[in-house]
Amino acid sequence: MTKKAIVSIAIFFATSFVYSQKPKQEGRFNVLFIAVDDLRPELGCYGREYIHSPNIDRLASGGVVFLNHFVAVPTCGASRASILTGRWPRSVQDIGNEAMEYKIAGRKKSDVPETFIHALRRSGYYTVGIGKISHSPDGYVYKYLQPKSEKPELPESWNEMLFNPGKWGTGWNAFFGYANGTNRNTLKGAVKPYESADAGDESYPDGLTAGLAVQKLQELAAKGQPFFLGVGFFKPHLPFNAPKKYWDMYNESEIALTPSPEIPKNVNVASFHQSGEFNGYKLGEEKASLNKPVSDNYARKLRHAYYASVSYVDAQVGKVLAELKKLKLEQNTIVVIWGDHGWHLGDDKVWGKHTLSEWALRSPLVIKTPGDRKGSSRSNKIVSSVDVYPTLMELCGIKMAYKTDGKSLVPLIRNPADKNWSNVAYSYYSRGITVRTEDYRFTKYFRNEEPALELYDHKADPFENNNIADTNPGILNSLLPLWDKGNTGLYDK
Repeated sequence: MTKKAIVSIAIFFATSFVYSQKPKQEGRFNVLFIAVDDLRPELGCYGREYIHSPNIDRLASGGVVFLNHFVAVPTCGASRASILTGRWPRSVQDIGNEAMEYKIAGRKKSDVPETFIHALRRSGYYTVGIGKISHSPDGYVYKYLQPKSEKPELPESWNEMLFNPGKWGTGWNAFFGYANGTNRNTLKGAVKPYESADAGDESYPDGLTAGLAVQKLQELAAKGQPFFLGVGFFKPHLPFNAPKKYWDMYNESEIALTPSPEIPKNVNVASFHQSGEFNGYKLGEEKASLNKPVSDNYARKLRHAYYASVSYVDAQVGKVLAELKKLKLEQNTIVVIWGDHGWHLGDDKVWGKHTLSEWALRSPLVIKTPGDRKGSSRSNKIVSSVDVYPTLMELCGIKMAYKTDGKSLVPLIRNPADKNWSNVAYSYYSRGITVRTEDYRFTKYFRNEEPALELYDHKADPFENNNIADTNPGILNSLLPLWDKGNTGLYDK
């Protein structure tokens, strides 16, 4: 099949809605925003030398790597809603995967932009989304087993919203897809949580997404209008599926296990969960629980699968970045790579996200601005996903339409060691609010189970293995006013 034919098929299957263009505006930076699902800081540029991630690492070598970036909510939809709006959650709806469906998809038009993408569009940018930028894998609101709807999740943000579901037929089936065209949804979970297919990159959806992004970059380059291109990749979200060549990059017997094999000391099990999403893959060799961890051999198998998925998605990111360079757009484009939250790989006996721990809240954030840097810059400062909105507005020369909960990262992009940075990030989930500072994580839960307070000393205990709240009332009292600044009243309603 010719390349032209492949592109035609991709566009035929793509779901899209198109709006009229605004006048061209010269001299503005383009924005390439790449969202990666369930990606913890498991990359070479984060010091994980055992991970093969050459493409993201190469981008990071000319950008700023935020080593201590934290999401506002450790679940996909709510985390994405937070970064797109620049706001902490203020209602129970805001911490669920349907946050954008409830708060944005059905709302009345307003003078306030629905997302930073909408703000860019209103300022003359041509905005294109491919894949999972909001919660839905193709940008439309519908349930797992339903046909794709025509209701956009972000109705005002996009000039075009595209996705190629390939042999899987719908976005949600593709999201949980296997190389033979089956998926977890229609098979009712009777699948393994991983797969190694002896097949090419386009045997899985992210390969199709990369191809569509390359094609769209070519069109955007010819358009001559400042653009925002959002590209959302699925892996390493469950199932951990990747072509065999990426599995072959790792020796499973050499893969290290977690430094946090037990539930932290002095912590109630209510702070964690029984790995329900992971256990929903019914053909997995073992089940996970807080009572009994999976075997070391199976833990290595699962970590192997996760690492292979990371390397697979890194290769897809590389295709998009290579095309950006080929089209000579590199020197006029801001590139952001963002992981929507972390993931426990057996850490604290958990396989999954959905906790207020470092494992679930810390994720990659890499920002490369136009122009060359002399070597990579790594910032140890505490930053949050809500900081991305004001950052992009400042870099693109657009006035903020409203005050977000975040603050622009431009001072850290200019000076990664800026001494005036406040070093605070807040996160919300499971009836709890946590604040991360340079030295501590302090969490308060609104629940009956005790202890409801958790304090971790990150200088002495970077893996959060020991809750020291009971023995350090002075530290708790010093952190309470700071914690209170992030209490949005979420659990008061």
